[in-house]
Amino acid sequence: MISVYSLSALILAYLFGSVPTAVWIGQAFYGIDVREYGSGNAGATNTFRVLGKKAGIAVMVLDILKGYTATNLAYLIGLSVTGPQNSVQFVNYQLALGITAVMGHLFPVFAGFRGGKGIATLFGMILAVHPPAALLCVAAFVLVLLITKYVSLSSIIAGFTFPLSIIFIFHSSIRSVVLYGMCICILILVTHQKNIERLIKGKESKANLFKRKNLQN
Repeated sequence: MISVYSLSALILAYLFGSVPTAVWIGQAFYGIDVREYGSGNAGATNTFRVLGKKAGIAVMVLDILKGYTATNLAYLIGLSVTGPQNSVQFVNYQLALGITAVMGHLFPVFAGFRGGKGIATLFGMILAVHPPAALLCVAAFVLVLLITKYVSLSSIIAGFTFPLSIIFIFHSSIRSVVLYGMCICILILVTHQKNIERLIKGKESKANLFKRKNLQN
């Protein structure tokens, strides 16, 4: 049975995820809604492309913190709800909070439900649930980005790295974590559908994340 505390934590996790960092930073410091430029995405990658390195790093860090903080709200809930730390019940509740935060990022109540693709927030969630697997995801992302210069492909490969590492390297015994990893793959494929189509056609733009684009329409 869901308690008032656990329900409140889920609502708070959604609100954390709903903070549209890319939109707010763009509007507050540059007078620009990043959703009107570049890929039209309210995430870190498009912020790098549209507003440059400083804004991009700020958005990326804050989006990671959204997922990490929301997932770790589990520590604030009583043991009667979550069970002992690192127990199956505790991890399951972490996953519920993290997923809720990611949904907030995808459909933010503070930005007309037009959010980003959730990669940085997903990473923050993974970092909270399984830090070693998160580091492998980072390594995969950086390696693919250096080789191909495609951020979208790097994100997809990093996303698939999580369940593969959980299953074959860390041999997790918590089924929900494995299932969650598989769900990450599906979510990434859905949110990156247009990118995948452009990759197949050879029309996907390569990354030049540290150079601000000309914003003239």
